[in-house]
Amino acid sequence: MTAKREPTFRESVDLMFNRAVALMELPPGLEEKIRVCNATYTVRFGVRLRGQIHTFTGYRSVHSEHMEPVKGGIRYAMGVNQDEVEALAALMTYKCALVEAPFGGSKGGLRIDPREWEEHELEMITRRFAYELIKRDLIHPAQNVPAPDMGTGEREMAWIADQYKRMATTDINYRACVTGKPIHGGGIQGRTEATGRGVQYALREFFRHPEDVAAAGMSGKLDGKRVVVQGLGNVGYHAAKFLSEEDGCKITAIIERDGALIDESGLDVEAVRNWIARHGGVDGFPDGTYIADGSKALENACEILIPAAMEGVINLENADRIKAPLIIEAANGPVTAGADDILRQKGTVIIPDMYANAGGVTVSYFEWVKNLSHIRFGRIGRRQEEARHQLIVDELERLDAHLGENWQMSPHFKQQYLRGAGELELVRSGLDDTMRSAYQAMREVWHNRQDVTDLRTAAYLVSIAKVAASYRAMGL
Repeated sequence: MTAKREPTFRESVDLMFNRAVALMELPPGLEEKIRVCNATYTVRFGVRLRGQIHTFTGYRSVHSEHMEPVKGGIRYAMGVNQDEVEALAALMTYKCALVEAPFGGSKGGLRIDPREWEEHELEMITRRFAYELIKRDLIHPAQNVPAPDMGTGEREMAWIADQYKRMATTDINYRACVTGKPIHGGGIQGRTEATGRGVQYALREFFRHPEDVAAAGMSGKLDGKRVVVQGLGNVGYHAAKFLSEEDGCKITAIIERDGALIDESGLDVEAVRNWIARHGGVDGFPDGTYIADGSKALENACEILIPAAMEGVINLENADRIKAPLIIEAANGPVTAGADDILRQKGTVIIPDMYANAGGVTVSYFEWVKNLSHIRFGRIGRRQEEARHQLIVDELERLDAHLGENWQMSPHFKQQYLRGAGELELVRSGLDDTMRSAYQAMREVWHNRQDVTDLRTAAYLVSIAKVAASYRAMGL
């Protein structure tokens, strides 16, 4: 008996797309237009490093231009290939549509291990890659706006923005050519934490609906829930940190490249993060139990499993051993199409990647708007808001003086009420609103259609319908 073949990431995205459109009434031509990638550019360029020329291969794929600019990260990894980049670009299209960010989908990648190169070498490589994309308008504030992804961060985005400025010296909006930049380089507060914060807000919204919590075989609120996190990079770290510090969750396992840490009483996320920064892995961490085969910890008993690293980590081989009743996909494509079938049959609820990790593109949208408007959020209205609140506090204090001990303001009320919203508060507010609205759109389809039994199909239905409406409005 031959083993069932695992679909590739690209095939998984296509399978899930096909499952959704089979439940829709789209003209075949429009269905095909939405499904295919518009274009993929492959670049091979040389950089003289360490006394010789090294040739690098990079990609930038544009999936859909139903809205422009198109949006999507650039990842640095040895596994980068055309199929993966095109699948990720397609996910970006659906993700942006789901959370109502006015972008088409794009994605980029460079086949490189960033850990093998010094910082100045990485800058030379990044600038040359950016040059190749910029001169073809594949990086442009009005056409194609990259962001950080696996293996890249605000440092690389700052290099790309500066490279664009050098090549487009009269473009006043040059900073909007890329998002995820440092605060002092045109970035926005809350962007670094955005994807992990979005995971937290997604879980909070899920637990606001007892019917949905019951569908996963659970009850109650987030407080006290056991959480297993795979990958303590930017996304996994922030999600784990916020859930443990603000929502009372216990992080019972953290899985990294070199193994996993397990502690049923809860791990200190900040301490683990600092240990990894100093030692390159979790091995040797003084608290918890270390196991070398980290993938086994995916099968640990818990309420919430957060895969926050690579695609395909939950697959045909291990899906039937996954015990978590709720999986939230902080990474892109961590559950393969085959594993998705097995988990759905078991009754596992999966909060899909296109929604769960959309916090990054949502706050990228805010950053792009900030760069185009050339003003910090909150700068105009904050003090006026505080002045209006001061009027109310003054009146309350006058009443307080008249009523005496029978009526008093709560401690800290005055301080909290008087503080106007700054950029970080506004960004978090906008992200929270976005995650709530998108979840409600998904769950409405999930609960009201007999032919939809899972949130992933619901998410595809919502997003594809929005993309189709955009194309129809264009006259297609």
